[in-house]
Amino acid sequence: MTLSLKDNSNWLRVQRYWELLHVLVSRNLKVRYRGSFLGVYWSLLNPLTMTGLYTAIFGAAFATYYGNSILNYMLAAFTGLVVMNFFSASTMQALSSVVGNGSLLNKIQLPVSVFPVSMIAANVFQFAVGVLPLIAVMTFINSQSLVNVLALVFPILALILVCTGIGFLVSALYVFFRDLPYFYELVVFVLWISSPVFYPAAIVPKAVQPFLRLNPLSPIIESLRQISLSGALPDLNLVWGALLSGIIILSLGWACFQLWRHQFMDLL
Repeated sequence: MTLSLKDNSNWLRVQRYWELLHVLVSRNLKVRYRGSFLGVYWSLLNPLTMTGLYTAIFGAAFATYYGNSILNYMLAAFTGLVVMNFFSASTMQALSSVVGNGSLLNKIQLPVSVFPVSMIAANVFQFAVGVLPLIAVMTFINSQSLVNVLALVFPILALILVCTGIGFLVSALYVFFRDLPYFYELVVFVLWISSPVFYPAAIVPKAVQPFLRLNPLSPIIESLRQISLSGALPDLNLVWGALLSGIIILSLGWACFQLWRHQFMDLL
């Protein structure tokens, strides 16, 4: 009987969390795209524009690393950009989510973790509707395989795990350090430069490559490119590396968030 009541209580807690998450994500998307003509499809504008710019500047120089095809370089740059844009947007929004809802938390008892999660979830919806169909079509054209199309879920899942873990970490740190956004912009820039977004990983000097492997976005970009551009079956080593980095970062971010959560209310 006691066990049954406990299970029922846990289920009600999960149901309440899910309902709150749905409300916050809906509110976020409505506010973000109120009066917008293209809505979530604006998320495609930045990577498409930057892809064209990078192709015009670097396409001829780096095409040799992509089968002497400027089109392949264009697709590779696009995949790198969508990963980087998703990471930057979702984690920057998650950073201020707890502090931004401090007045609400002081009035109503709510699960604090739902605020950074809602920011990530809103960007996941935007990605799924705007960017993912284009990548899926691109993957099917290159590989002629539904296996590769379905395998896209693994690097994308790894990206979501990394962003959620970083979101937990930075949203918690921002409660204590209000200068964090300025520092975090520098961190995002370093991650962008050290990720093979507009350049092939093969051009990086061997002495530097071990340091770049510490970048959690690199295996995600490499795995996504291998699945969508190579035409070969998914490389399980790349997939596992991407998922492992996501699991580790999510675990660390969640542990820090839970450790510091009890001090939040005194500072909000």
